[in-house]
Order: sequence, then C-alpha cells, then structure tokens
Amino acid sequence: MGSTASAGAEPPVRPKGWRLLKLALQTRKSATMLGFGFSSGLPYALLIGTLNAWLGEEKIDLATIGVLSWIGLSYSFKFLWSPLVDRLPLPGLDRLGRRKSWILLCQAVLVLGFGGLAATDPATSIGTFALFAFVAALASATQDVAVDAWRIEVADERTPVELLSSIYQFGYRIASIVGGALALVMAGRMSWPLVYLCMAGGIVLIMLATLRAPDTPRPEQGALHAALAQPGELAPAARWTALAVVGVSWAWAIGTIGHFMVGMLAPALPNQPHPSVGDFTRTYGPWIVAATVVVPLFVAAMTNWLKAHAHSVLTAPDTRVSPLRTAANHLYVALVSPLAELSARLRWGVLVVIGMILTYTLCYNIWSSFAFPFYLEYLHYTKDEVAFASKLFGIFMTIFGISLGGYLFLRLGRMPTILIGAILPIFGNFVYADLAEGARHIDAVGNATGLNALFGLFGFDARMVRLLLAISFENVSTGIAGAAFVAYMSGIVSKSYTAVQYALLSSLTFLIGSLGRGIAGEAFDTYGYATVFRWTAAAGGAAVVFVLLEWARVSREARIAAREVQG
Repeated sequence: MGSTASAGAEPPVRPKGWRLLKLALQTRKSATMLGFGFSSGLPYALLIGTLNAWLGEEKIDLATIGVLSWIGLSYSFKFLWSPLVDRLPLPGLDRLGRRKSWILLCQAVLVLGFGGLAATDPATSIGTFALFAFVAALASATQDVAVDAWRIEVADERTPVELLSSIYQFGYRIASIVGGALALVMAGRMSWPLVYLCMAGGIVLIMLATLRAPDTPRPEQGALHAALAQPGELAPAARWTALAVVGVSWAWAIGTIGHFMVGMLAPALPNQPHPSVGDFTRTYGPWIVAATVVVPLFVAAMTNWLKAHAHSVLTAPDTRVSPLRTAANHLYVALVSPLAELSARLRWGVLVVIGMILTYTLCYNIWSSFAFPFYLEYLHYTKDEVAFASKLFGIFMTIFGISLGGYLFLRLGRMPTILIGAILPIFGNFVYADLAEGARHIDAVGNATGLNALFGLFGFDARMVRLLLAISFENVSTGIAGAAFVAYMSGIVSKSYTAVQYALLSSLTFLIGSLGRGIAGEAFDTYGYATVFRWTAAAGGAAVVFVLLEWARVSREARIAAREVQG
C-alpha cells in the first residue's frame, strides 16, 4: 500500500517567489553570496568613482585622473587570466577550497591595496598611489572571476543560480551605496585615508565570512582537452599559432597602455613635461583597438577557414595530455574560440555586431569617471549633496531605468528598445552640458513640468533640483540602455560558449570608453566640461548607426528564415 501510494503521489512542489527567497536566505550559500556581492561591489565603487573625488579634492589635474581611470581596464581584461584562476591551485591556500582560496587571496590584496592608498599622499606621490590603485583593481577583477564561478557551481535546487545572482546584485548595490554615498558622507567628516581604512575593515569582515563559505571540488583536468582532441578540430600546432598571434597582440596592447601610464604618473623631469594623453590616444588608440579586436577577429576567421577546408585539422583523436597543453587549451578557449564561433555563425555580420558592442556605451562611459570632480570641484556641491543625489537618489533612478528598459523590451521588442537605449544617453550628455553652463534649459523644463515645485516640497532648493533632474535623466537613460544591451548580449552569445563568450564581448563594451577617458580628462582641462559633453554626445551617434545596421541585419535574417520555413 505504501509503495502504491508513493508511486501515485505527485512530485513535491518547488517553492517559488517569496517562499523560495525566504528559504534560500536561511542557507549558508545565499548568505555567503550576499557577502561576495558586497565584496565585489565595494572595490569597484571606491576605485572607479569615489577615488576620483579624493583626487579632485587634492587638485590633481583631470588629465592625470583620466589616465588613472585606466585601472578600470582590469575589469575589461579579466577574461585573459580567467583560465589561470580556473585551473591553478594556490600553494598553501588551495586546501581552503577551489574558489575560496582565490577569493580570500584577492580580498587580502584588496585590504593591503586600500591600506597602501591610505598611507600615500596622491598630491606628492601620484605614481605610488596609482600603483596601489592598480593592484587593488587587479585583485578586484580577479575576485569577480572567482565569485562568478563560485555562484554558478554551488547553485542547487534550494538555492538556484537565478536566486544567487539576484542576491549577488543586492549585495553589489549595497556596496555601491557604501562605497559611494557613505564614503562621501564620511569624507566630509574625516580624512580620505581614514575613509579607505574603514572600507578595508569592511573587506576584513567579509574575509571572515569567506572562510566559512562552502566550495566545490576540482573537476577532472582532462575534460577540456578531450573536447579539443576530437577529429575535425584544429591540430595543436595550428591552435598554438593562433593563440600566439592573439596573445602577442593583447600583450602588446596591455604593455603599451601600462608603459604610458607609468610615464604619465611618474615625476616629471626638469624641462620635460609629461606626455600628452591626447597624442597617445590619437597615435596608439587605433592600434590598440586593432590589436585587441581586429587581429583576434582575423585569426578567428582564419581558424574557421582552416576547419572548413580541412587544413591543419586532426584526423584521429589526440591522446597526448600535459599540464602545459591543458593551460594552452584554456587560453585558446578564452581568447580564440568565442570569436571563432561568433564569426562562423554571423559571417560578415560579426563586424556590425562588434562595432555596436564597441560603441554602444561610448558616450557615457568616456566621462563617467569625471562625475565626482565635476559635481564637487566644478559645480561646488557638497559631499553630502553629491552622496544623496548621485549614490542614493541616482541608484533608484537607475533601477527605475532598468525596469523601464525591461518593460520596453517586452512591449516594443529587442531592436526598438536597443535603439532607444542608444539615443537617450546622447540627450543626457546635452543635459549635462546645460548643467555645466548654468542649467538654463533644465530650469525651464523643471518649471514647465512642475518638477521644481514638487522637489521644493521636500526642501530642495533650485540649485539642488538642477542636479537631481540632470542625474535623473542620465541614470534613467543609461538604465534603459544597460537593460536593453545586456538582454541583447545575452541573446547573441552561443549556448556552447555562454560564459566565456559573454565575458569577452562584455569586456569589449568598455574598451573604447576606457581608452577615451584619458583624452577626455585632458580635454576637460583644455576646453571645459560643456564642450566635451557635446563631443561625447556626438560620439554616441556612432552607436546609433551600428544599431540601425544591426536592426537591418536581423530583419534580413528573419525574412530569409521565414522564406525557408514557407518553402
């Protein structure tokens, strides 16, 4: 009777919604995920945004701030060393866990990096200061690699990856407020070095949670090698040649940027001024983009051609295995395979897709690092005012923009929403240009819509309303753009290369914007904020063109697919 009843019983219903959230928050994995999200978001907020408020207060020129913001490229290039994080056991730490060991190491380096920043005066030792910032950014980006892998691997029925991702974002947003708004409020009441020491203390607390985190065992080492060792795959010699060309190109690009940063941030010699950021970007910028985008695309196309024509391919399974070969296979999958699959699937359309990825966030990524110096030093708002407007009110506006982007995606479709996301930030830059010149048009809009009176009911004066309105439009616009673009990127990647391909393509999203920050800083010093805001708005026109080309490509493929189905 018992077995019969058991056989006829329905499977247990899996909890959903709030019940699932309540259940998951009672587990060690979800609590750890909240801490890891905080640990990932705090360094980014402190290094990419808040640090520039400190530098602006120390009267560091904007050109130097722009060059120092290139430490953000660590987050763009992190996929390059992700195979190392994935496979290398850390001596003495690996017994703590495959992912925990790397996360704990990165957190320790972050504490030391923040301590080094606190112990260094940027006004007199900007080179040493930049070195500590770079080390901290490198540790933060590496921690993100390990945390992303941990989140995917520890997920189970009770704490699915979707829930862990939401908890991660929650922790990340909390860290953005702490590293942005709270840090600015604290800086208004204590020294910047003490603020960064307090933030380092926060990382120490997360380290204690890391020690108690669960982890996953290492997988079989030969799984990846077996996939690349099948007949029809490129022979090892051809793979290593392709990897060498791409690797050398990336190494040259990173080395060139690093060498310039060192020269720019080192003490200037007598009668020998620092090199020009603008000259460097104009001279080397196109070559850096070629080395990191054009060369890998060309190599990917060549590997596809070789496989299609059965040149330099395996005719029998390759049974040779070695640690060096396994490491090279991981680098090949990280650097070559994602673009090879994309170019094989999209053919010439890959050029439009890559062009769109490179330019979509360009008009607001270029100047985003200068927001705090703009608010604090140029417009002379207080730290408390900027903390509220940018990091509290602004975050809610961003969340609203993301939600609106998701709604538009469902109502209008993918490409119309992406086009809206490309156009609105352009107008956002014009809004900021108006704010830099006295906010005549912002005041007119605020009066006409009644927003000035509405904000006045909450005690905000006209000057503060201008800042809130500008930040509102900018953050809603970029929220819509971000939601649309993430959805587009998620749809364009192959299910066979989801994580690696998304990591590579998302890194390209910030490449030109990050490079442009250097020349933007010099331009702000030379031409003023309003003029540069208009230039960056014009740069956003490139994204609109590529979106229209991609829309045409997608529509054409849809028509072809429809004809094939019909007959």
